[in-house]
Amino acid sequence: MPPDGALTAEQRAVADEAAGGLRGRVPMPLRAWIASPEFGRRAQRLGEFVRYQTSLPPRLSELAILVTARFWTSQYEWYVHRKDALASGLAPEIIDAIALRAEPVFAATDERLVYAFARALQETHAIGDTLYADCVEALGERSVVELVGLLGYYTLVSMTLNAFAFTAPSDAASLAP
Repeated sequence: MPPDGALTAEQRAVADEAAGGLRGRVPMPLRAWIASPEFGRRAQRLGEFVRYQTSLPPRLSELAILVTARFWTSQYEWYVHRKDALASGLAPEIIDAIALRAEPVFAATDERLVYAFARALQETHAIGDTLYADCVEALGERSVVELVGLLGYYTLVSMTLNAFAFTAPSDAASLAP
């Protein structure tokens, strides 16, 4: 991201809007997106919604974000959302299994379903009828729609962070390729 003095008026407005929103700061991918202010504005608004305003509880949102970060091996995304997932109540054993690309053991049905949904959509690019029906029954149709949006947004974020070589702090645990 250019220094404050080098931002255009439109870029400054986008950065100020983001910092004044629910995040309270300029999110990391916006530092790349700011080169296209309108794209940055629209993407960060979507991000604010899927991060803070969906019908999914934070524990399930963070689970889906970690599955996406692991799928893309997005080091910075993993670094940020691992802490958020722990704070939301997601079990450390689940987080560790995802990091290792191992199948987590879930006590909660909603976590198992969100994990299965995220993995299926990312790996096979489809959701089977049974999984879809189970997710709608457990989470509701609105939450399933918002889950798809969250997965799509964090795919964009992971791709952005990887494409523009955003890295986690040097003392952060790295995801294996």
